[in-house]
Amino acid sequence: MKRALLVIDVQNEYFSGALPVSYPSGTLEHVLEVMDVATQQGIAVVVVRHTELADDTPFFKQGSPEWELHAAIAQRPHDLLVDKTVPGSFTNTQLEEWLRSQDIDTVVIAGYMTNMCCDTTARQAFHSGFNVEFLSDATGTLDTETPVGAATGEELHRAVLVTHHDVFSQVLTTAEWTHRLSELESAAT
Repeated sequence: MKRALLVIDVQNEYFSGALPVSYPSGTLEHVLEVMDVATQQGIAVVVVRHTELADDTPFFKQGSPEWELHAAIAQRPHDLLVDKTVPGSFTNTQLEEWLRSQDIDTVVIAGYMTNMCCDTTARQAFHSGFNVEFLSDATGTLDTETPVGAATGEELHRAVLVTHHDVFSQVLTTAEWTHRLSELESAAT
């Protein structure tokens, strides 16, 4: 297996903006940990950034402080920066072509939001023939209310993880993923 870590939408909007991620706690620390581990292990790191194109958008307005990558993400090395305008990281981007050119067959999902861009990207990857590892404590979301109902961040996160583990992804914690990499490295030597 040749992996790429996809760090999805870890932007200021989710910290100091209108959409503060609240569940589970500690997700940013886990995202940073897996980025560091991936870099140490020679695993490609792809940073994905969301941009809303409408001039009157309340979220992810290009050039705004909230649109910027979180400083801790921006400071870390990455192999590719993908800009997207819809929840799926594969839609109208160079991501799939780049992954295939690197002979990558497995994508690792980290970032925000579990139930939106992480979910959509993981499903796209699965449908495109990639293996998917979905990091349960390096993805996060927030309480959501729409005209059809409301759900807590915990409910949304759990529902996505259950669905992914059932069909689309291997759901792992950061510790489980790091241990898996250690075992693979030991087996190779």
